Amino acid sequence: MHLLWAVFFRKKGWSAKFSYSGQCDWSEGMSSDFVHLHCHTDFSLLDGACSIPKLVELSHRYKMRAVAITDHGNMFGAVEFYKRAKSSGVKPIIGMEGYIAVGSRFSKKEADPKYHHLILLAKNNQGYHNLAKLSSIGYLEGYYYRPRFDKETLAKHREGLIVTSACLQGEVAYHLARDNDKVAERAIAWYKEVFGEDYYLEVQNHRIPEQQKVNEKLRKLSRKYDLPLVATNDLHYAEHQDHFAHDVLLCIGTGKTLKDEKRFRFDGTDFYLKDQGEMRRLFQDFPRAIENTVEIAEKCLVELDFQSRFMPSFQPPGGKTLKEYFEELCLEGLKKRYSCPTQEAKERLRYEMDVILQMGFASYFLIVWDFVRFAKENGIPVGPGRGSAAGSLVAYCLGITDVDPLKYDLLFERFLNAERVSMPDIDIDFSHEGRDKVIQYVIEKYGKDHVAQIITFGTLAARGVLRDVARVLDIPLAEVDKIAKLVPSKPGTTLEKAFEEEPELKKIYEQGREELKQMFDIAKRLEGLSRHCSTHAAGVVIGSKPLIEIVPLAKNGEDVVTQYTMGNLEELGLLKMDFLGLKTLGIIEKAIQNIQHSQSITISPLELPLNDENTYRLLSRGDTKAVFQLESSGMRDVLMRLKPDCFEDIIALLALYRPGPLGSGMVDTYIRRKHGEEKIEYLHPLLEPILRETYGVILYQEQVMRIANRLSGFSLNEADNLRKAMGKKKPEVMEKFRQKFIEGAQKNGVSLEIAKEIYQQIVHFAGYGFNKSHSTAYAFITYQTAYLKANYPLEFMAAVLTCDMGQAEKVVEYVEECRRMGIEVLPPNVNVSRAYFSVEGGKIHFGLNAIKGVGEKAVDSILSARERVGSFHSLFQLCENVDLQACNRGVLEALIKSGAMDELSGNRAQKLKALDKAIRMGNLAQKNKNTHQMGLFGELEEGKGSRNDDQHLLEPVEELSFKEKLAFEKATLGFYLSGHPVEKFESLFHRYTSASLSELQAFRSEKKVLVGAMISHMKRIRDRNGNPMAFLTLEDQSSTIEAVLFHSSMEEAQRYLEVDEVFLFEGRISQRNGSVGLTLERIIPPQKVDERLASSLTLRLCSESMEVGDLVDLKSLLRRHRGNKEVFLEFRFKDRACALIKLSPEFFVEITDRLCAELRSTPFIQDFYFNRDHLELGG
Repeated sequence: MHLLWAVFFRKKGWSAKFSYSGQCDWSEGMSSDFVHLHCHTDFSLLDGACSIPKLVELSHRYKMRAVAITDHGNMFGAVEFYKRAKSSGVKPIIGMEGYIAVGSRFSKKEADPKYHHLILLAKNNQGYHNLAKLSSIGYLEGYYYRPRFDKETLAKHREGLIVTSACLQGEVAYHLARDNDKVAERAIAWYKEVFGEDYYLEVQNHRIPEQQKVNEKLRKLSRKYDLPLVATNDLHYAEHQDHFAHDVLLCIGTGKTLKDEKRFRFDGTDFYLKDQGEMRRLFQDFPRAIENTVEIAEKCLVELDFQSRFMPSFQPPGGKTLKEYFEELCLEGLKKRYSCPTQEAKERLRYEMDVILQMGFASYFLIVWDFVRFAKENGIPVGPGRGSAAGSLVAYCLGITDVDPLKYDLLFERFLNAERVSMPDIDIDFSHEGRDKVIQYVIEKYGKDHVAQIITFGTLAARGVLRDVARVLDIPLAEVDKIAKLVPSKPGTTLEKAFEEEPELKKIYEQGREELKQMFDIAKRLEGLSRHCSTHAAGVVIGSKPLIEIVPLAKNGEDVVTQYTMGNLEELGLLKMDFLGLKTLGIIEKAIQNIQHSQSITISPLELPLNDENTYRLLSRGDTKAVFQLESSGMRDVLMRLKPDCFEDIIALLALYRPGPLGSGMVDTYIRRKHGEEKIEYLHPLLEPILRETYGVILYQEQVMRIANRLSGFSLNEADNLRKAMGKKKPEVMEKFRQKFIEGAQKNGVSLEIAKEIYQQIVHFAGYGFNKSHSTAYAFITYQTAYLKANYPLEFMAAVLTCDMGQAEKVVEYVEECRRMGIEVLPPNVNVSRAYFSVEGGKIHFGLNAIKGVGEKAVDSILSARERVGSFHSLFQLCENVDLQACNRGVLEALIKSGAMDELSGNRAQKLKALDKAIRMGNLAQKNKNTHQMGLFGELEEGKGSRNDDQHLLEPVEELSFKEKLAFEKATLGFYLSGHPVEKFESLFHRYTSASLSELQAFRSEKKVLVGAMISHMKRIRDRNGNPMAFLTLEDQSSTIEAVLFHSSMEEAQRYLEVDEVFLFEGRISQRNGSVGLTLERIIPPQKVDERLASSLTLRLCSESMEVGDLVDLKSLLRRHRGNKEVFLEFRFKDRACALIKLSPEFFVEITDRLCAELRSTPFIQDFYFNRDHLELGG
């Protein structure tokens, strides 16, 4: 009825603003006679350049009563749009520009066109759900270039939808533009028959001649078929000045540059949100088409349901009720966890069960219990807990967590507050390998159509948008990369904030080339827009009915995902759970398997002694590479100062090492108090039992809750509300709690002044307080990895390498750590290596699966053949026995180049030369074997006898050079394993360098250093003045670092610059956003180092045992190496006296490797060293 009144008032010339309850709020402010019904936001990914906030803001500014969202094929932004429009007083019309297939949605045949566009608007809630179904079907059934549905599907789900014929890519306009008028009319007739009065012919005017032609035809057809016209503007960006930024966005999406004449682009610059006056002028010949936009807006009224809940119901076995089964499992678990439960444990469990039952969450807990049980029963590693759920005794008794909340004083109310009704949130960590199996179990249990993963969106963030825009503008990547790195890396940093924090950015903008200024201007317009969608790393949603009945679905790769994000799903009443993949759990599992294999010892991570001295010694010396959450240099520094000696110290450490506590001095206070260097004081005796474990420091949120509870009589639920209010810093709420806290404390005998001081203290520390439940749960994983590294280093590091073998940089780092620990990592070997890194004979063997280009099937074939025939002796024998389809030429070449066949007869060069012959002979031998003929090696083919008789098949080829070997290792393994190009110059660099690359992190900015390294990557560019400069990536055995060589230093150095060549680099440290770089000043080839840097040579002589003849030999030696470097003789005597003599110029030398070798082999020379030119070097 209200719609009739709305029409009546509009005809009288009065205006109405429609609210979302279906009523009309009359307002002179919203007097629009036009509504935009064809609008693309940034959820039309890399096509729409208008954000939802901007769309709604402009609609409100232009006093438009309503606006529609019609993104391409999806409803990604529907909920956000609905809420924002509603809060701004603009009526939201939820729609979509769908893709309708030419023929069946299942057809994947190439056709032109493959689909047509069609605007669909939800008239009511039924229409909204049908819109969601059409979009879902497009993704799940009809995806071919775009998410398509067909006319059959559209007719089936037509109820509640308004349809318009769309743009020039719409079916009707497409055929009219090509003068296929009869085809267009057939389409019109079909749509009219299906949608009746809810079908409109859409006219657009973007000043495109083709549109004028189509519009005139549409005018005639509207009369012929008695169909209304509706005017739209195909909005793809917010304002006219955004058109160029939108053009750049299209290039980002299509991978083109602006210089590409054949790139996809829009015709004209009119695809923005025009005000009513502009639209009336554009359609002055179509006045009724303008009016019809309001008519459609009045027809549309969707009310999203934020009240219903769609939680699935767990079905207990044996006809038991949810309550019975839930209580039964909890009580059984209590007996398992505590052989003799205390009264405290019984009462706590009863209390938690009552709260959970009262709040209706028993089914939720049973669902989580069930899939965690499945994981554990199937050998899938499960984390001990995560987040506040570790504070629940019910979760502990059900086996959902493995942290005893009573032992560690963890609070249930921090997890589930009966006074604040919200969904419980239990996040579970699984190993990466096991996570998908658990999700598959949930899908099978609750139904494929009831379960989906959750979508998430990547945006054009500050750094990324600069790089994207620069590529489109054809600005050199290396140059923009340097600029992008000036943007602070902390989350949430915008370009505007970056300009405030980094003056160099502003300088580049104001003083740099015009194209750089243009880059920044465009980037600012595009920043924050959605760039792509992906699958949320953890989120899974389970519905009480098929999800397609509740929310729209999409596909991301093979994953079925919701089109709405996690927050939207929770608002709409769906049960969201986080199934997280935690790599460390896989490391622990593999380490335990390695221990079982190599030492026949069975270990359970949950039964490790928490007082192991080896573990705490390892932690105290900061030896924590590969230890969970303790790897960073800052964390290792805190560890060495803290020197943890109990498990509680690890819990505290994980809570302490965060920006707030580090910046506040809390960490220093904690450490000083732990070591007795600072007195521990409590403002009141009641605080001591609460704060004793943290030496008087308020570290945990649970401590804030305990203080409010014990000092001021707050219930723990009230105390949790206080904690949350403090976190949100709402003044009015804080004041209310302050009064109650002080009054309650006074009732407990605390003076007014002390009560005020305690309250202020907890307000101050509440901002830094951490969730103790989470810290405790993760401390167990930290301890487990530290224990394994301290007590089973070989097995642990093999597991670490296995779990990181897809990341070459990590493997390099951990191989170096193994070497530091005295663990030898052997190259891959087809006769010894297993699929993964393994421990044999006190050494780690490289895993075959870690070789690039060698797949699992190939490795399985090699291992199977090895088990059958024993060790391989030659390439030919191997080729005769493996599956040559799985082990194809590429696989075998990678095995040779990586060194995995070094044990087989012949050198690497010979095997590479013989490879094709070996494959041919292997194929022939296998064919003969299958036909029962004699194989290549006759009776030896089953592994009997010697294999040396194939040596003649190898041609005499010179072995690869050391450099070639290393290059092949880098290509196949991702790093150098048997050596490193820098090693050749190790003794030379040892004399001059300040540090290895990995040690530069500790140096202060602007410090001058000398480092020996190899150039692994190089990008030559021109600076803003056209002068040459270069960006280099330097690499040594320990790490890599980025370096820049400016024009001032380039002229001398550029003749040396070659990738994969080793040099000594002189430069200054540059520290920015936590990363270290080098600004290079000089590059010196190894053969020139001594000549350039050494000013003199000092020989330390053994004065007590020297004879006259030794001096004669010394003179002769020095004369053989005559040069211009000064020579000093240093004599040391028994009484520790020392004499230094400078020799005359006739004994000055040229410093060479040959000289050094002779000096080392001379018995009476104890030592020698070079004196460098004067450089301010080192930390």
